[in-house]
Amino acid sequence: MDRLSTLLSQFGVRANLFYSGKLCGISSYDGADPRGHVHLLQKGTLTLKIPGAGDRLLTRPSLIFLPRPSRHQLIADESDGAQLLCALMEFDGGVSNPISASLPDLLVLSLDELPLLADTLRWLFSEAADGHCGREAVLDRLFELLIILLFRHLLDHHQLSTGMMAGLADVRLARSLTQMHSAPHRPWSVAELANESNMSRAAYAVHFRSVLGQTPADYLLSWRISLAQKRLREGRPITLIADEVGYESPSALARAFRRKTGCSPSEWMKSLVDEIS
Repeated sequence: MDRLSTLLSQFGVRANLFYSGKLCGISSYDGADPRGHVHLLQKGTLTLKIPGAGDRLLTRPSLIFLPRPSRHQLIADESDGAQLLCALMEFDGGVSNPISASLPDLLVLSLDELPLLADTLRWLFSEAADGHCGREAVLDRLFELLIILLFRHLLDHHQLSTGMMAGLADVRLARSLTQMHSAPHRPWSVAELANESNMSRAAYAVHFRSVLGQTPADYLLSWRISLAQKRLREGRPITLIADEVGYESPSALARAFRRKTGCSPSEWMKSLVDEIS
């Protein structure tokens, strides 16, 4: 059972390197960019400042992971010797996609606590230091690999307590969640999902809600609508989308879409066009 591949095939991640070098002064991010950030402190020290969260002094090589737009500052003096690699990141489906929504606002992890990422980090730092052709393209792909390996680390070490990623890390829920992700068109019942998890229907429903914060039916609705939104962005006709995500007709999908988002698919698409213009 591959908990991540199906998820990432639907909501992939893209990264773009935007800075590599020493930090001397204050680097500020206002949260206006719709993308998240990954900062790698390779060596030296710096202060991470986030409004309302106080200052955090980092004295060891560290990964700073902000999956959604966030106001923050990185601060270092020349004497601190802070060496950074920084990338913007975004998931298919925008800021409300199910992967991003299941992650905390901020993760700060020392690199020596991430052995699974060690080889990729060495490659990243080596590539950043060299001037080979294709350097930025390689660094972009390595950052994407780094993010996927970070997710694997979070799942393997049960470092998230609630949300979809916590559910995928839960041995009793992972199989049923993966099945919903892989086959959203199936008319899943709580009894069928509980059977996938080798639990009674009642125990499954209680445990699911305690970990994911919603009922199995609500989660399946959210997953289907997230997929529908992604396909609408891609220009797929709603007739095909309805069948792919488990609704017998476009009107049935439209009713579920309105129940979840408060608007119809066409109204939602219009709002996207208005945001762009």
